[in-house]
Amino acid sequence: MNRLEAMSTLLAAVDAGSLSAASRSMNLPLATVSRRISDLEAHLRTKLLVRTSRRLEFTDAGRSYVAACRDILAAVEQAERTAAGEFTAPRGHLLVTAPIVFGRLHVLPVIGAFLRTYPDISARLVLTDRVADFVEDRVDVAVRIGALPDSSLIATRLGSVRRVLCASPAYLAAQALPLNQPADLAQHDCITFEGLASAPNWKLGAGKLSQSLPIRSWLVVNTAEAAIDAAMAGLGITQVLSYQVETQVRDGALTLLLAAFEPEPLPVSLLHSGQVLLPIKVRAFLDFASSRLRSVLNGA
Repeated sequence: MNRLEAMSTLLAAVDAGSLSAASRSMNLPLATVSRRISDLEAHLRTKLLVRTSRRLEFTDAGRSYVAACRDILAAVEQAERTAAGEFTAPRGHLLVTAPIVFGRLHVLPVIGAFLRTYPDISARLVLTDRVADFVEDRVDVAVRIGALPDSSLIATRLGSVRRVLCASPAYLAAQALPLNQPADLAQHDCITFEGLASAPNWKLGAGKLSQSLPIRSWLVVNTAEAAIDAAMAGLGITQVLSYQVETQVRDGALTLLLAAFEPEPLPVSLLHSGQVLLPIKVRAFLDFASSRLRSVLNGA
């Protein structure tokens, strides 16, 4: 039995949620995945997983063993990367995550320039509005918008973005309703995109003047891009991040509303794992990207 291979298969099954999902992700026969885990359990003389009809569940021994496997395989990977030269020269593969719209508009151009500067580095940019897990998703660097929870990750503050209200000139021209105070929003058609459910309130104002206001969510979508398109089509008012509508506002397709009542800006940060021995490829990207993204956010 190849123990590292068996550990990797065990982690794949745990992360995928089932043996069949692990077999697909590893491109291995289901029988091979099952045999590797069974051989590992036989070697350890203990049960690691309980296979139910819907999912895998840990035994007590399995929970601690899986955590140890993650540490062991991470150490092996780092040793291999050290031997391959990732800690002595800027080379290797870099995985970066960023919010969808911000990543497409601002991070992608930075990565393009970075790859031209460091041709021995390849990169993968994952655009997602969910918070990626650094360990499970094998992330090197992440761009995050919003307050950061306490963690072992190291954050570099790049700047901030605003939450803005906007609507099309056509929608505003067709309305006889007032829109001078936050409370006026309750009378207007609003477009929300909080997951697949309607957001009953929007936050406006900063500090002691902050308030959560009820709105009529006339249209619900699941992406900011769709909300912006709907607002441009005259369907109502939406609340998005300032960078997401910068071009539309500049071109006159959307108009900013109630600017005096904007909430506190949201911080934008560049995160990495904070490991003691940081690969040169990561250090090079942090140095390269932080100044450029800071300039973008500061309007330079």
